[in-house]
Amino acid sequence: MNIRSTLRAKENCIIKGAGNLDRIEAMLQGRAYAPHRHDTYAIGLTLSGVQSFDYCGETRHSISGQMVVLHPDELHDGRAGTDEGFRYKTVYIKPSDIQDVLGGKPLPFIAGGVSTDIRLSNALSPLLEDYDQALSTFQYQDALYDLAVTLDAISSRSTVPGNVNYDAVKLAQECIDDNLDENLSLDNLEQVADYDRWQLSRDFRALLGTSPYRYLILRRLDKARTLLLDGSSIVDVATLCGFADQSHFGRQFKKAYGLPPKSWLRTVTL
Repeated sequence: MNIRSTLRAKENCIIKGAGNLDRIEAMLQGRAYAPHRHDTYAIGLTLSGVQSFDYCGETRHSISGQMVVLHPDELHDGRAGTDEGFRYKTVYIKPSDIQDVLGGKPLPFIAGGVSTDIRLSNALSPLLEDYDQALSTFQYQDALYDLAVTLDAISSRSTVPGNVNYDAVKLAQECIDDNLDENLSLDNLEQVADYDRWQLSRDFRALLGTSPYRYLILRRLDKARTLLLDGSSIVDVATLCGFADQSHFGRQFKKAYGLPPKSWLRTVTL
């Protein structure tokens, strides 16, 4: 894969990095993404141009050398701030991975969504270096620790509501991960976690940045993206991933990734 030549050859192009870690490098012009929200951190580096987006009620801009840190489940869009377009790298990190390091502390929140902090730059660099090579498990774990600790250190959010039950949230998360095809409810999660359903729902949001139901939908969409890239049809993917029909799948996909499935497929290059 030659990322640079591919980016030059296509006006709008998103290239996925090697390996299982969700990393992209992209060159985009105009309005790139409709308003959407995903349940991961999106942490990236603007390489050239002006990366503009609406986030937390304000328009933000990131220029070359600045970093964008989008908190899980926060509504945002994406567009070029100039006619020349913009190029960037981004890695998507699961809040559960951050919590594996922080152990139940509040999820870090970076006010404004744009940072120039050198500590973050140093921590982010190993995750964004070589997209042609997959990171080993050991490499990812090492980089993840540094990233989580750094985000916690520079976070502008320091509290969560009341005491939270990290162990119960972990049990509920694992139950969802293991039963993506099942018709789960808070009743099921309450039984698995041995914890009041409404407290569990509150703590799940506080520690993982989204609700249990939305977490389930996003994991189904993760599976759907893999199937689409493997060549499965949109109709088949909608059925295989537990969506009511193709239309329902399309709406949920765009809400999560800012593009309909067909547009996303046309833009993404492996």
